[in-house]
Amino acid sequence: MLALVKTAKGVGNIELRDVPVPKPASNEVLILVKAAGVCGTDIHVKYDEFPYWPPVILGHEFSGVIVEVGKDVTDFKVGDRVVGEPHNKACGKCYLCRTGNIQICPSKRSIGWGIDGAFTKYLVMPDHLLHIIPDNVSFEEAALVEPTCNVVHDVLERGRVEPEDFVVVFGPGPIGLLAAMVARAEGAREVVIIGTPKDEELRLPVARELGFTEVLNLAEVNPIERIMELTNGRGADLVVEASGAEPAINQSIEVVRKKGRITVIGMTGKEDIRFTWDKAIFKVCDIHFNLSTSYTSWDRSLSLMAGGKINVKPLITHKESLRNWEKVFDDLENQKGLKGLFIPE
Repeated sequence: MLALVKTAKGVGNIELRDVPVPKPASNEVLILVKAAGVCGTDIHVKYDEFPYWPPVILGHEFSGVIVEVGKDVTDFKVGDRVVGEPHNKACGKCYLCRTGNIQICPSKRSIGWGIDGAFTKYLVMPDHLLHIIPDNVSFEEAALVEPTCNVVHDVLERGRVEPEDFVVVFGPGPIGLLAAMVARAEGAREVVIIGTPKDEELRLPVARELGFTEVLNLAEVNPIERIMELTNGRGADLVVEASGAEPAINQSIEVVRKKGRITVIGMTGKEDIRFTWDKAIFKVCDIHFNLSTSYTSWDRSLSLMAGGKINVKPLITHKESLRNWEKVFDDLENQKGLKGLFIPE
């Protein structure tokens, strides 16, 4: 079967290879991949900015249908439509695993960077990481469940959106737009989305298409002044930093209210950045750093999709064969797309 493989350490080193179909172990299922999403992590792996163990098939955001089950699998059957948590190889014994945080277990080797992932036709997954896709959610929509789970965990469970909160989102990429939708679904009274002039080509128009009215191009509007105007000088209850850009990170401190919250999602890709530490101290704000997804975020995300509370369809800008992977990667890197899906042949 055809697979997109990171072949060796170093920038680049990605190619299509013919690989054997994997066999499921006794506690695993074999999944026919129906759609697999390209994540910023895949781009980071391309540039050696995220841990990985080559040679490895990329891709950790997927949806598919079970075509074979191991002998010890009892909760799933052939024909089930599923998505899966990319928390493979968590040890189950360490302090983090024992406290319900398998997503950050030091031994974890997720599909797509630690072990073979979903940018291919067939994938094996352990049954304890699977979730059933609701009947009214398509495979293409379900391929965006994993990034939605990140946002649900980061914005709802850790950032703690409350009814009537004023929320600001820096970075209108797929994660930022998902964060905005999730915050609105949870009862935020206003969600402000902030982007750059380049975002005006695609990302900010999609934000407006999704029904957000306070969509700010920082070249045209001073975001700090506008947010203070909208909040009577108080500032935002919650800021979602989804850009990973140093200026936006520091503006997060400017716009958050005293005793407010900042939830951090965007990675900078840099070893260090300048940060206005003392301003954060004087704001007495809570800053939450985040990575990956919780168990509870998966059912919440599937429920949000099934109930029509979030609409991921406008985020899908590419649906391509694996053979066109270079175009998809290039377009996403250059902000000529939002979410790219690979549809196996």
